[in-house]
Amino acid sequence: MRQGKIIKGIAGFYYVRVSGAGVYECKAKGAFRNQNRRPLVGDDVRIDVISEGDMTGNITDILPRKNALIRPAVANVDQAAVVFALASPKPNFNLLDRFLIVMEQQQVPAVICMNKSDLVSSADIAGVREIYSASGYPIFFFSAATGDGVSSVSEQLRGRTSTVAGPSGSGKSTLINHLAPHACMETGEVSRKIERGRHTTRHSELIALDEDTFIFDTPGFSSLSVDCCNSPARQTGLKNVLPVEPETLDQFFPEFLCYGEDCRFRGCSHLSEPGCAVRAAVEAGRISRSRYENYGQIYRELNSKRKY
Repeated sequence: MRQGKIIKGIAGFYYVRVSGAGVYECKAKGAFRNQNRRPLVGDDVRIDVISEGDMTGNITDILPRKNALIRPAVANVDQAAVVFALASPKPNFNLLDRFLIVMEQQQVPAVICMNKSDLVSSADIAGVREIYSASGYPIFFFSAATGDGVSSVSEQLRGRTSTVAGPSGSGKSTLINHLAPHACMETGEVSRKIERGRHTTRHSELIALDEDTFIFDTPGFSSLSVDCCNSPARQTGLKNVLPVEPETLDQFFPEFLCYGEDCRFRGCSHLSEPGCAVRAAVEAGRISRSRYENYGQIYRELNSKRKY
């Protein structure tokens, strides 16, 4: 019996990293299906070794989880590193705020990582920092191309299991290559064990940076829509949909919370009601206008979709 962590799952096979021993190709025992349980990447598990020579085994137990995300389907996440580019492509702050809402909703602490700092001016960086200064999210600026600032990101990840999210072209893979240049060796080991893995859709993968630091590579977690919890799209199980009621949206903007209690009306939408303390904070510069405008756009989307 060995204990390890699932670093990848493909077509019913789970690849379990056992510290000091390597990666075992495993199947999950049938009892999990009967219990309606499914192993996830990031799970700590116990395995029975079938062959040490072939590095194969069976997963016999899934240890208690800290948490589990639905999209991406990963377990035991300590924080999310939301990676966006400062240029090429130009950052879409509305999409960034949607990622942050997802993490707030799933109670996963988020850090903002802005890549391609070498392509913009210091004034541009200061402008982005100002947008999120009141939100409470740690924000890092770095260049995956030059390596400048990557050490600060690495320090933020140390001792934690982090998931990486962000749009295509933001530099997530390049950042991971900086943080874990050895990763291609471990992923290559998995590819040699299951050739079809090279030609199928990529799955979430957990990469060890050291003994107590891991990072998820979650391809496909790059765009988000929003919908109401009771909308037709939500009921059909549409993927990458953010299920939030418009009345609760403000709970996912941390900088709104301390002002919302002072609004004149209970249940204030912060859009048009008189005596709104959140709008007053925007006008006073204590809440970013960009963040507020994104809130308004998402609120109206949710309200509109609920009608249909």
